[in-house]
Amino acid sequence: MLEVYIDGASAGNPGPSGIGIFIKGEGHTIKISEFIGETNNHIAEFMALIRALEEVKKIGSSLISVRSDSKIVVASVEKKYVKNEEYKPYLEKAIQLIETIDMFFIKWIPDNQNKAADALAREAILKGK
Repeated sequence: MLEVYIDGASAGNPGPSGIGIFIKGEGHTIKISEFIGETNNHIAEFMALIRALEEVKKIGSSLISVRSDSKIVVASVEKKYVKNEEYKPYLEKAIQLIETIDMFFIKWIPDNQNKAADALAREAILKGK
């Protein structure tokens, strides 16, 4: 099983944004820190999920457990629904990727349990400035 921790961060809302992904398990330890341009925090969170799922596909694992401190991302994925039209394309892309994985779980965690992904997301903002 791969444990995947994701986070998005924005310096302003909208503002310079980054994503952080920490993947561990099955002999892998992967850290991703990417600047994604100007956006808001919620879109950054969705983009972190999508980027993580793309990375997981490369690895080829069939059992994935994603942890996120974004309640909107976790709830949207669980319900396969998001009210805000702006987020729908991101949710649809995430669901497309999720449907290619045999066993997928997503769980909300508090900020203090997501420090590795948070640090990577914040580092990405600094890279982009």
